Amino acid sequence: MILDRYLMKQFLPIFLVAISMFVLLLSLIDLFANLWRYLNYEVPLQQILKVCLYYVPKSFSYALPISLLFAAAYTLGDLYSRNELTSIFSSGIPFWRFSLSLLGIGLAASFLSFHFEDRVVIPTFKVKNDLSRVLLHQSRTENNSDIVIKAKNGRLIYAVDYYDAHGQILNGLSIIEQAESGTFLSLVRSPQASWTGTHWALSNALEYAWEEGLLRARPLGDTDMYREHPDTFRRNSMQAEDLPAREAALMVEDLKAAGLPFMNALADYYHRYSFASVSFVVMILSISMGGRFRKNILLMSLISSLFVAVVFYVMEMLSMMMARLGYIPPLLGAWFPVGFFVGLGLLLLQSAKT
Repeated sequence: MILDRYLMKQFLPIFLVAISMFVLLLSLIDLFANLWRYLNYEVPLQQILKVCLYYVPKSFSYALPISLLFAAAYTLGDLYSRNELTSIFSSGIPFWRFSLSLLGIGLAASFLSFHFEDRVVIPTFKVKNDLSRVLLHQSRTENNSDIVIKAKNGRLIYAVDYYDAHGQILNGLSIIEQAESGTFLSLVRSPQASWTGTHWALSNALEYAWEEGLLRARPLGDTDMYREHPDTFRRNSMQAEDLPAREAALMVEDLKAAGLPFMNALADYYHRYSFASVSFVVMILSISMGGRFRKNILLMSLISSLFVAVVFYVMEMLSMMMARLGYIPPLLGAWFPVGFFVGLGLLLLQSAKT
């Protein structure tokens, strides 16, 4: 317990300095990336600072893993350079036991990171994006065109030329009804349908159905059987990564039920959990890297941390892109980088000096 407290006294100040530095760096990168746009629209300084403030939680989420990696690697390297690790190992304390408190911090950070992302990062990041769009005069439409939606387990298929989200109007509507076996039952065509609050009111609708071996057309009167919610037809500008985990799971289920592409949303949903585990993964890496640098510890720890972070995020970007495009399963795309670096950390740990 004395050694655990001593290790925490060495680790925590470095971690606080590191995460402050990385949060500031990420915030400045986001600021300077949009600074010319702010100046072009003469955005007041107070509003710019407000956008930066709302971006701080997102910066903290990005900076947490790399800060843990740097702080742990630097702390262990510094202890080794002062021969303190050698003294500890000589007393019979194994390296894994001495580093157990760091693993505990990584595990706790992963657990807290998931809830922090759900409850703080996502709401503040949404406010930041909405405010940026207003200040930079960027609009986002929810109108949609060329829509095909499945409902009632595929028994109803909606084909819409254009959906007016503001007026909640479907233009160029065709509805195909089929039996559970997949056989054709009827086709309803209407130039326009309006949402009444409970159902779609079709105007000048015609129904085509087989009668006595012939496909006959007849006017379709008022009906309230078409009740798919208007949100089903609007352009889905919300991504699964922008929603809390529970709502993201519901979004995936809604996309599946509507017969819409859902691989992208499913990959983002799995990524929510895999990204939260990164803090624990980097602790395994940092412990395996600890004690490998005896000179220029600060510089070497910083360079190695940045290198590992860049490799991880590039690998994650590539695996997620392949998962979203359907080349690999979403679960594999989200968790492959994590599994790879856990294996790498354990491999390096075998050759760590003890």
